[in-house]
Amino acid sequence: MRIGPYELPNIAFVAPMAGVTDRPYRKLCRALGAGYAVSEMAASNPRLWASEKTMRRLDHSGEQAPVAVQLAGSDPAMLTEAARFNVARGAQIIDINMGCPAKKVCNVACGSALLRDPRLVVRILEAVVGAVDVPVTLKFRTGWDPSHRNAVEVARLAEANGVAALTLHGRTRACGFGGTAEYETIRAVKQAVTIPVVANGDIDSPQKAREVLEVTGADAIMVGRAAQGRPWIFREITHYLATGEVLPPPLTADVRELLLAHLDDHYAFYGASTGVRTARKHIIWYLGQLVDGRAFCDEMNTLDDCSAQSRAVDRFLRRHAERHERLAYAPVLH
Repeated sequence: MRIGPYELPNIAFVAPMAGVTDRPYRKLCRALGAGYAVSEMAASNPRLWASEKTMRRLDHSGEQAPVAVQLAGSDPAMLTEAARFNVARGAQIIDINMGCPAKKVCNVACGSALLRDPRLVVRILEAVVGAVDVPVTLKFRTGWDPSHRNAVEVARLAEANGVAALTLHGRTRACGFGGTAEYETIRAVKQAVTIPVVANGDIDSPQKAREVLEVTGADAIMVGRAAQGRPWIFREITHYLATGEVLPPPLTADVRELLLAHLDDHYAFYGASTGVRTARKHIIWYLGQLVDGRAFCDEMNTLDDCSAQSRAVDRFLRRHAERHERLAYAPVLH
């Protein structure tokens, strides 16, 4: 699949997730097989650009091309300025967020709230596409609520205004992350446009990735929540799509090395004070479902030092490896 001039190495992409897909995590996912990664959502308001949080989100040092930056906002002029600002800082693709369902985003008419106003959608896309010389893509949802699905209309407007590719999460804004993704709408969008369409929503296994590709006809798939604590899912998906073979769970010893390296990169990126706190959610995603993982995570959450946190993870995974050559998950109790 191509986005503008960029030929992507495979069709398994990692979704932009605020507070999750920071630079260390994006680089890890790319190293483990993700063909494409988009930054966390960055604000278009220039008053926020100098904030530590935004500056960190716009740090793409050492990332594999193409560098893609996702912008959120509702003002065409601000989004235009933000797009130019990010391209000047190295962004090679600009992605416009019209899919975030969070109330704090929708309450200021950003994210998926924009789907209620197709005329504003056109003004934004027309302005941003015309302002930069890099591809502009759009991530959106199927509509505002189940009674107001307008994904096909928005997709056609996007294509007509020069958008290079679409990513569609198969839910409306009102659905949040509940229920199941509506792949029939993604299929309808794919049939309505000629630009690439990426399917997003509920893709949690290699088998589901292939099913979604077959049902929707999409050009690629994007994995979000299922990649949290499981960045090797991209390697599993690409292998399965190529061979039909399901890879076994990774070796515990390999996960130990991977997670410790991820933590080192995370601490270096955020600094000790923020790093030890923001690393906790990643550790829980990696280890919380393993045998004895929940008790370990409860104990780990009391640690407030990066070295102590890393050593605790090391000890836990060494013990786990002594009993389980490969990752062993706790049984699900019903």
